[in-house]
Amino acid sequence: MSTAPKSQILHLAEMVSYQEGSVVSRQVTKAEAGNVTLFAFDKDQGLSEHTAPYDALVHVLEGEAEVTISGQPFHLEMGDAIIMPADEPHALKAIEKFKMLLTMIRA
Repeated sequence: MSTAPKSQILHLAEMVSYQEGSVVSRQVTKAEAGNVTLFAFDKDQGLSEHTAPYDALVHVLEGEAEVTISGQPFHLEMGDAIIMPADEPHALKAIEKFKMLLTMIRA
């Protein structure tokens, strides 16, 4: 998977496209210390509950989503962000089509 070009202005929401009935991802950058990935979720699509060994920051670029962390739902809209803590179960669901930037730091 290729990463985004460096030393260029990135228009993040334009770098990933919606696909009907799917979740699409595109890696922006990856390093030993962590990675940054763009996601585009079609309406009603999501990621089922899972855990990750590191904190992860979700930043909504457009649309609306429900992020559930340890059973507690959070409603996020464009511009909102939330940190999903390491080792806590979390899930995401698109209330309407939405795009997000996921930043995971492995430290």
